[in-house]
Amino acid sequence: MISYIVSLAFRLIYLVILTVVLLSWIPIFDVRKEPLASLVKIYNVIMAPFRAVIPPIGMIDISPLIAFIVLQIIEQLLVRILSSLGL
Repeated sequence: MISYIVSLAFRLIYLVILTVVLLSWIPIFDVRKEPLASLVKIYNVIMAPFRAVIPPIGMIDISPLIAFIVLQIIEQLLVRILSSLGL
């Protein structure tokens, strides 16, 4: 049960990252207005550690891609550990 909740939390994090990245490509959305401003704040908190380590390559920010990969690895490890403990 706890492993399901952890997996669901990671899915929500992935959804936030994907939503903000996709909306950043569409200029008609103003990310300073609610509810997008709240999503951007959550996104910035999630992405801060990745951006501190991974600099942009020219005009391209690859930190969301690296965040997806690293977060999926962490999710799989946590879910496997929790499942093996019967949680």
